[in-house]
Amino acid sequence: MRLAGIIDIPTLLVYSNVLFIDVPLKGFPEINSIAQNTSFMQRKSPILVAMLLLAAQLFAQVEPTAGNWKTWFIPSGQTYRLPAPPAYKDEIAQVLSLQQKLDAADRQQIMHWNAGAPGYHWQHLMGKLWMNDASYNGALANMLLNVAIYDATIVAWDTKYAHNRPRPFVADKRIKALILNPQSPSYPCEHSVAAGVATTIIAHFYPALADSVQRMAQRMMASRIAAGVVFPSDTRAGFELGKKIAEKEIKHTKDFTNKKVWDGKMPTQAGLWKGKYAVLPLAGLNKTVVLDSSSQFRPGPPPDFAKDMEELKKYKPSFSSIANAFHFASESVWEDLLEKKIFENNLHLNPPRAARIYAIAAVGIYDGFTACWDAKYTYWGTRPDQYDTTFQPVLIHTPPFPGYPSGHAAIGGVMGELYAYFFPAESAFFRQRAKDGAESRFQGGIHFRTDNEVGLELGRKVGAMIIQKVRADGADNLLMGQN
Repeated sequence: MRLAGIIDIPTLLVYSNVLFIDVPLKGFPEINSIAQNTSFMQRKSPILVAMLLLAAQLFAQVEPTAGNWKTWFIPSGQTYRLPAPPAYKDEIAQVLSLQQKLDAADRQQIMHWNAGAPGYHWQHLMGKLWMNDASYNGALANMLLNVAIYDATIVAWDTKYAHNRPRPFVADKRIKALILNPQSPSYPCEHSVAAGVATTIIAHFYPALADSVQRMAQRMMASRIAAGVVFPSDTRAGFELGKKIAEKEIKHTKDFTNKKVWDGKMPTQAGLWKGKYAVLPLAGLNKTVVLDSSSQFRPGPPPDFAKDMEELKKYKPSFSSIANAFHFASESVWEDLLEKKIFENNLHLNPPRAARIYAIAAVGIYDGFTACWDAKYTYWGTRPDQYDTTFQPVLIHTPPFPGYPSGHAAIGGVMGELYAYFFPAESAFFRQRAKDGAESRFQGGIHFRTDNEVGLELGRKVGAMIIQKVRADGADNLLMGQN
């Protein structure tokens, strides 16, 4: 058994080395069982009693104070607190009826939508959309999806613990919880909150998908009701809340994307990057979230790349270096790694904390990308195969935008710092992963080493500034063990 998905009860007892319970903790059979069967020395300890009571409380409730965490683009969670829910007596029959009619397809939908945190599936969809979006809105759409899900989740948690509505399987024993019991009040449904945000933002940026995401949301909400964990009114309230917050945050960020039109002019000086077209040349003019501006950490101009070119031409690719180059060039390395770590740390069972992590990471990608593109189109740094036209990169095709600094290195620098903050026990691994990603661009022959070193340093500065901001959001605590 784990406390808020982080600390397990037996470990707590080992640390205390004492155990005393005079009266069983009502409603917490797991703790009582441990207390009755433990072989630890038993003696009265007021400190341990307090610790066990805290453990019981944390196990029973997921982040009960998350409604007080600071939000990004709305004033606070309390600002949009929902009114009290209606009586659920009449809805019990609806839940029972759905459960009685379940077939194999319905059960598959329950398991599908229960996988991961509430925003998990929407993250995957947005990842496919924005990474193939050649417009200036792609990075904004990804950032806004994650930030709005987090902000709306904080509103939901404020509302949940203001009204404390029981889950259906608690309210009526005839209703079965067909998934792991969520340890938070029922109203509003957190999965529906995420769906309300996602459908609104995806429809706004990708209108051709509006009908499809609405149908996905309807299937998801039906699955939560059939699972016995929410009432129909919980899903309706959650969905409308998510829509409301998304609409407000779309409006809040309407001027984030630069509206200027590029004149198509490229520098003509020798030694600078040239191409038939340039990808997102004005992205560096976008408004940032945490940085004061995209140029706040702008590096100095690139050097002459003569020594870098000499090093690259002398480099002998190996099987492992080629594999590393193609791996970072073709996979969503940082997104996949984050999802893995969220699952490994059981944070998918903790919707506010998972949403917070996704939001911070998305802000890091957005600000890191904007800062990198500011530098790229300030200096128009050339690529190796343009500096020396006899050079053939391992990756064959070089990206259609300037090379200095490396975007992979810059985003890796941001992510390495943020992930080290999220999961401090593995900080060395994440920072090494950032170096591996930067090195992959040298190994692929599409960046000079200077591009990578400068990109990593830029990313680290962006990551450090974001961490400085989020440390004050109220979510850090002793249980998280932040560094």
